[in-house]
Amino acid sequence: MEYKDYYKILGVSRDAKADEIKAAYRKLARKYHPDVSKEPDAEARFKEVNEANEVLKDAEKRAQYDALGSGWHAGDNFRPPPGARRSDHFSDEEAAQFSDFFSSIFGGMGGGRSSRSSGFGGPGMHADPFSGRGRDQTARIRISLEEAFKGGTRQLRLEVPEIDAQGQVKMRARTLNVRIPAGVTEGQQIRLAGQGGAGLGGAGQAGSAGDLFLEVEFEPHSLFRSEGKEIHLKLPIAPWEAARGATVPVPTLGGTVSLKIPAGSQSGQRLRLKGRGLPGKPAGDAFVQLEITNPPADTDDARAAFDALAERFKSFNPRAKLGV
Repeated sequence: MEYKDYYKILGVSRDAKADEIKAAYRKLARKYHPDVSKEPDAEARFKEVNEANEVLKDAEKRAQYDALGSGWHAGDNFRPPPGARRSDHFSDEEAAQFSDFFSSIFGGMGGGRSSRSSGFGGPGMHADPFSGRGRDQTARIRISLEEAFKGGTRQLRLEVPEIDAQGQVKMRARTLNVRIPAGVTEGQQIRLAGQGGAGLGGAGQAGSAGDLFLEVEFEPHSLFRSEGKEIHLKLPIAPWEAARGATVPVPTLGGTVSLKIPAGSQSGQRLRLKGRGLPGKPAGDAFVQLEITNPPADTDDARAAFDALAERFKSFNPRAKLGV
């Protein structure tokens, strides 16, 4: 879908004050009102102007829109950021009055709950038209596999939109101490209760804040990769260890363990270390993929040893399964 630049639609700057937005909207609404306008695209422009005003006149919705960033341009191909959570200001029916772009950011969450009641009353409406719980927010946190295995505490710095006393949207830095639970998996969300958007309360009181959800990403690791709670490792072994069998040391997130290599093992074969993945109930397993690694033939003695091996197994054809 196309990104809509609401500031450009109303012809105001991104730091415009509320009264500037109001004046610009009134001027354009009069110009494009279908009942009086002679413009060929009056109805479409009127809807577009209404949509822009619906967002920019409201401090909270404007802050959510501004959080998308200022690098977008009108007409750009837009997709909501991964993990983005839509606002609960509107039901799906209300959001459908505007564009797909609007619905992707402010569409209903299925319940039709509004953080600002229209004041008409009725089931599910707030008793106070200016009260409501703050919005839930999402962010990402990148951790190492070792942190996921052991757990710990990470300090996180976030830039969040905030409305100042003049009604301007400003970005404010927040620093949070986040507890990483042992056994957390990639893609899992860590919930920080009350650390989301500020709430609106009745009679000048603050409403309850929303929650902050941190989506976990893992940093690339030099040895391991994860799949859920499983940990995978490629293990180099010598040809004689594969042929005759051996017991070899293997690194895991919990430390070095011993692994028995069966005689006659082949490259690509997988062996399991039960319970050696990420902790949990139950814990994940670690899977070791064998890779036969040859020693270098960089001396006369080493080349002679390989020549003797070739002579000893000259009837062996490693490509027999390929028919050649």
